[in-house]
Amino acid sequence: MKFEPYTGAMEPLPEHLLERLNAFRESRLLLTAIELDVFTAVGDGATAVEVAARLGTDRRATEMLLNALAAVGLLGKREECYVSSSASRWLRRDTPESARDALLHIVNLWDRWSLLSECVRRGTCVQARRRTRAETEAFIAMMHYNARWRAPMVAEAIGLEGVRRMLDLGGGSGAYAIAFAQACPTLEADVMDLAPVLRIARRHIAQANLGDRVRTRVGDLRQTSYGAGYDLVFISAICHMLPPDENRAMLRKSHAALTPGGRVVIQDFILEPDRISPKHAALFALNMLVNTPGGATYTEAEYREWLEEAGFRNVHRLHLPGATGLMVGRRLA
Repeated sequence: MKFEPYTGAMEPLPEHLLERLNAFRESRLLLTAIELDVFTAVGDGATAVEVAARLGTDRRATEMLLNALAAVGLLGKREECYVSSSASRWLRRDTPESARDALLHIVNLWDRWSLLSECVRRGTCVQARRRTRAETEAFIAMMHYNARWRAPMVAEAIGLEGVRRMLDLGGGSGAYAIAFAQACPTLEADVMDLAPVLRIARRHIAQANLGDRVRTRVGDLRQTSYGAGYDLVFISAICHMLPPDENRAMLRKSHAALTPGGRVVIQDFILEPDRISPKHAALFALNMLVNTPGGATYTEAEYREWLEEAGFRNVHRLHLPGATGLMVGRRLA
């Protein structure tokens, strides 16, 4: 068989596609620098030899890493000395603004995301296991870091008048329970989560001097009851970890835990009906695919349906700045 040569105009791969395909390189560069604690080792200025000695890493490879960090603007370089950039105050371990402990959670996601292709083939995560203690510390540190600035805004948005008892369901570090208790001097809160997580929460509660009003309860989202007599059940960053049937069950148990007139407040990513916007919510659905058996991100209509099925009324959405929104429902008197 004779093949005719292709005579059409050849176009190179568009630059923007090539940049996107290679974007993982800069991401991995930064994640490795965070994991090794390079920015702390550089401090206010150090040579590659000094950084390698502080980190216990190979001198040649360390210099290559430092040069790449300088090339993308994450470090400065003056002759043989590397110096901090404006971003370093968040990336060093020894600064007031440090987010390094929290960012280790993103470092830990790398291996899971590398399995995305197989997860799409199978329809679920392919590396299901419990987090190690270090992974739990990093995950809760990230949740706490994000909540420190957001929790007071959420407390103001939902209003805490008349809230005497609150259940922070899957409350992690206790950041929201702490902020709500600080905003309302008469509020008492229970933070319910797994025992390894509550060890971390108790540290934050003690630091806030709120041990008399914010308590911890060992529990699991799948247990048969969450208790009773609460005026508010707060569910932040939980629904995306669960499939729809488990969210329905969780909301039914939340309804039963409330006093008449009490409210449930869900904070989470909320997809638009097209499921492609906002972009961060669509991408986060894949984060749940690679990390959970059946988690996803959901639309406002889905949250509304689940809340109303559970018995909640006056269901509405509150829009706040940032990546997540609030869905609110009330148990009728």
